[in-house]
Amino acid sequence: MDQLLPSLPKSRTEPDGSAVIRVLSYNIRSLRDDEEALARVIRACAPDLVCVQEAPRFFRWRKHAARLAAKSDLVVLGGGATAAGPLLLCSLRAFVERTDDVLLPRTPGLHRRGFATAVVRFGAARIGVVSAHLSLQREERRAQADLLLDRVAALDTPYGIAAADVNEGPDGPAFARLAAELQDCREVAPWGGGPTFPVGTADRRIDAVFATGGVEVLGCGVPVGLPGVRAADLRAATDHLPVLAALRLAAAR
Repeated sequence: MDQLLPSLPKSRTEPDGSAVIRVLSYNIRSLRDDEEALARVIRACAPDLVCVQEAPRFFRWRKHAARLAAKSDLVVLGGGATAAGPLLLCSLRAFVERTDDVLLPRTPGLHRRGFATAVVRFGAARIGVVSAHLSLQREERRAQADLLLDRVAALDTPYGIAAADVNEGPDGPAFARLAAELQDCREVAPWGGGPTFPVGTADRRIDAVFATGGVEVLGCGVPVGLPGVRAADLRAATDHLPVLAALRLAAAR
């Protein structure tokens, strides 16, 4: 039997307009694995925002993204092939102001990378969100970390979240650069599991949720043992484990 985790705050909007939201970061390996298991994991996490990496990018990619969103009780917010893989999903709690897909400079011979970005509101809290999947190449990855920080700042919102498959752990230069400017949510408020890759024998924490300084982190980690999240589904869904964060956003004054 899977061991149950301590409870994680549920999404809610307070009378003063402040909001508690759940953000999920998940590399889904282009939906090459068990899509039903993947959707069950996402639903059990009850996220308000899902920052997907490695969404389908080729034939009928929009149809695949929409199908995953529907199975997960969410809607497509932005990204996909037009962001070179990062995708954003959201719940109907989100009021969407704008979205923007960003393609990054390409290094010859390497895979094109991009960001899926959006500005949304929950209650009276306005937030910018970026989903990213950084390069496999160390130097390019470090440069992309700077571009990611620039993009979060350019959204010009009271709160910012960047969720990413960083492709390196906290001791790497790109991860360290992000953690120097943003809160590494897992480090601030550990909850659940830590390592995210590879599924089944995870020994590396290469997936993370980062947040700007004004965000209150209530808990963050791999939801192994969260009620409704089955170990068998995690193994079947994709080759990464997801990262789930509960965040509190005060109402803008």
